[in-house]
Amino acid sequence: MRNFRYINCLAVILFWTSCQRNESSHDTEAKLPNIVIIYMDDLGYGELSAYGATELQTPNMDRLANEGMKFTNAYATSATCTPSRYALLTGVYPWRNENAKILAGTAPLLIDVDQMTIPRMLKTKGYHTSIVGKWHLGLGDGNVDWNQRVSPGPNEVGFDYAYIMAATQDRVPTVYIEDGHVVVLEADDPILVDYENNFEGEPTGKDNPEMLKMIWHHGHNNSIVNGIPRIGFMKGGENAKWIDEDMADEFLVKAQDYVRGRKNETDPFFLYYALQQPHVPRTPHPRFVGTSGMGPRGDVILEADWCIGEFMKTLEEEGLLENTLVIFSSDNGPVLNDGYNDDAVEKLGDHKPWGPFRGGKYSLFEAGTRMPFVTYWKGTIQPGVSDALVSQLDLLNSFSTLVGSDIKTEDSMDILNVLLGKSTDGREEVILEATTRTALRSGDYIMIPPYDGPAVNTFVNIELGNDSEYQLYNIAQDPGQQNNLAEEESDVLKKLIARFEELRGSGYGKIEQLELK
Repeated sequence: MRNFRYINCLAVILFWTSCQRNESSHDTEAKLPNIVIIYMDDLGYGELSAYGATELQTPNMDRLANEGMKFTNAYATSATCTPSRYALLTGVYPWRNENAKILAGTAPLLIDVDQMTIPRMLKTKGYHTSIVGKWHLGLGDGNVDWNQRVSPGPNEVGFDYAYIMAATQDRVPTVYIEDGHVVVLEADDPILVDYENNFEGEPTGKDNPEMLKMIWHHGHNNSIVNGIPRIGFMKGGENAKWIDEDMADEFLVKAQDYVRGRKNETDPFFLYYALQQPHVPRTPHPRFVGTSGMGPRGDVILEADWCIGEFMKTLEEEGLLENTLVIFSSDNGPVLNDGYNDDAVEKLGDHKPWGPFRGGKYSLFEAGTRMPFVTYWKGTIQPGVSDALVSQLDLLNSFSTLVGSDIKTEDSMDILNVLLGKSTDGREEVILEATTRTALRSGDYIMIPPYDGPAVNTFVNIELGNDSEYQLYNIAQDPGQQNNLAEEESDVLKKLIARFEELRGSGYGKIEQLELK
């Protein structure tokens, strides 16, 4: 009897211990943080008041920067959007993929369906994954029927849920796509899209200026949607076409709904919230028109700031703020006139979107790729400022370490402790790209090889970084890149050229000239 009681008692103890172990394991899994990337479009280093802006007040972006870790040496990989987004999601330098350039709305999917991505890696650890907002990484196989399910796309590269626009706000098709399906598309009004030829009888911005509420400056003179001329030609899908002024609200609500829907789920989530502001066409909701005093460009930055505030409020209301890592950044540097006459230049005043740097979008100079970059995790990341050299390329490997995965990509670096504010040991070097041209940031130096092409693109009035000679700048001492040290510090230049060629290969001289459409 005594043995029976002993065995029975031992069985109870073992069962209880097993339950505790299972509960402990479950709790460990449940404590994996949610991860959110808030990604702006064409927002410069100097746009946030937390980064020195004096003419714009961005309290919600500032809250992330002031209550999180604000980075001063953070880079997008590229000075244009598609390559930067490719690198962000894949952890691979965009120049390794010859198709990683500004894509048309009809371009095929840029990411291989078997390629590792942040969402695909996170799914191996039980994450539910989503994207809301701008995609611009291609869809389908290059011959898309927009009236059927569009595939492959975000769902095929790791996203469980996707609510996107195909490319950019200024490109057709001007429709929302949810998990591959054009939203509210009517069967008797099919969509046709072409980037070479217009459809018979369809008005264009070039031929029908009387129909426009926004006047084009360069390019942007094809199909007219909502009084705005676009890049590319589109016919049909009238009920499915978005209302530009409602786009920020549309994406915000979808992001909020996603978060609310995950509140009671046991698995963590990843949300890539890709805002469209302040990319052209700048179409603030009437609530924000005139609020900045800088015209539509300033207004949409304030609109985006409000959206971020409302989104963060949702995380807080749902009790998720202390278990969510938030990354805030932008895909490339700023541009004022990017195809429409919207007073961005005329009403700029004393605002400096590029901050203390030279260049902007499309440029190899610093303002093309030096980004505002913030990590925020309430209760985990202590407020601070980091001068560590980091790249958006590094998010995949860093997230992998965070969630206990051994998946890594060659170009991405594990800088998790830097992102969490526990270390200042960032990268030693990173290759930067602007419309197929590449340069090297190494330590305090930036080396730009000689490239053919104009020094300035006159349409956008931005210095591109092209020169017939090597350029070498000490970016710590000369952030505005005014003093070329190529002759004065020839030994440093020689060393960086050798390192650049080792990393980049010998084919870096094969470039394509910037073509604005």
